[in-house]
Amino acid sequence: MDDKDEDETWKQFQDEVNTSARQLEGGGESVGHESGRHIVRILRSKRSDLSAEDYKHMRKMLGFIHRHSAQKPSGEVKDTRWRYSLMNRGHDPLK
Repeated sequence: MDDKDEDETWKQFQDEVNTSARQLEGGGESVGHESGRHIVRILRSKRSDLSAEDYKHMRKMLGFIHRHSAQKPSGEVKDTRWRYSLMNRGHDPLK
């Protein structure tokens, strides 16, 4: 991956992951998921310390967030599995 790809991934990740590491950890269930723990590590890392594996995970989460966001159910979504699934990946669609 070149620097341009990393820059774009970083920018998109910062735009889409709108919860903090602390919020992810305090969310309960997500702490038990490896993906959630990896996102917490990324959020707590300096950009210069991120590995190729971190960028791979960021791209995977961005893909999930974009696909899942497109499947928004109708009606109130505050207490839905759809929202919680996105929140487990660091994105709260109500923010």
